Amino acid sequence: MALTVHDVDRFEASRSRLEAIAYRLLGSAGEAEDAVQETFLRWQAADVGRIEVPEAWLTKVLTNLCLNQLASARARRETYVGQWLPEPLLAGDPMLGPADTAEQRESVSYAVLTLLERLSPNERAVYVLREAFAYPHREIAEILDLTEAASQQIHHRARKHVAEGRARTEIDESAARRIVEEFLAAATSGRTEPLVRLLTQDAVAIGDGGGKVPARTKAFEGALAVAKFMRGLFKPGKAKRDLAGGSPEIHAATANGGPAVVVVLDGRVIGVLCLEVTADGIAAFRSQANPDKLERATERWAATDHGEPLFNIF
Repeated sequence: MALTVHDVDRFEASRSRLEAIAYRLLGSAGEAEDAVQETFLRWQAADVGRIEVPEAWLTKVLTNLCLNQLASARARRETYVGQWLPEPLLAGDPMLGPADTAEQRESVSYAVLTLLERLSPNERAVYVLREAFAYPHREIAEILDLTEAASQQIHHRARKHVAEGRARTEIDESAARRIVEEFLAAATSGRTEPLVRLLTQDAVAIGDGGGKVPARTKAFEGALAVAKFMRGLFKPGKAKRDLAGGSPEIHAATANGGPAVVVVLDGRVIGVLCLEVTADGIAAFRSQANPDKLERATERWAATDHGEPLFNIF
């Protein structure tokens, strides 16, 4: 049955919310868009006149598509080259979704998206629907074909896993920029000590190159090891310029609601370094350099006013 203009409009009214849910579930903007498009095809094939609550129907279809995708994604990630990290989204990207509450902001933070990889698909779905979109457990149970009590238990377990993995710290955009500037000043000082002072003792540094860009397959652990790595990373050199194809610009920015360093070459984002900041200092650096996961960031970068770079690296 062909959709009417009204039917299409009803779907489009839910698109942004569906994309935000799918991104949190999958950690990939491209896969999220594909899941939403497949949801539209299911909507197109359905007898929409008999669907009483389109939002609930669409959310159920999308969530189950994402759960199926997560199962296959886990198998693919077992053969992924090096560390797998989510796709970062720059400030203002509509796929980040609602950010009115601390729970909503936290649910899309780069640190939490990374932690969500440890959860089972059902735990991830319950956590996202409850924390980011405030769905009542009754509706979550209907979406996932669970009992309401089971949804509550899964949510409690998922929150516990996430809480154990990080300490929550709220940072506004101006504070994020100051943190990035302070970090970069230390990283380019040529000395290790200023960096160590900014880090927690158990700081880690992880990179995702996807086998397409050189990245260490094992994380650096401990303040000294991370500081030495960062000092070397920002040390100029001809080999680095040759590898990058030029001298990239370094910008202080916000990605997934947290402080980030964005590396840009000829208008193309070639790296996003996300900083996880706690009350004790910078606890983690997660760098995304896989070009397949930076296409949306490049599009967003081109569409926004990002100001002058802090400096040119290498």
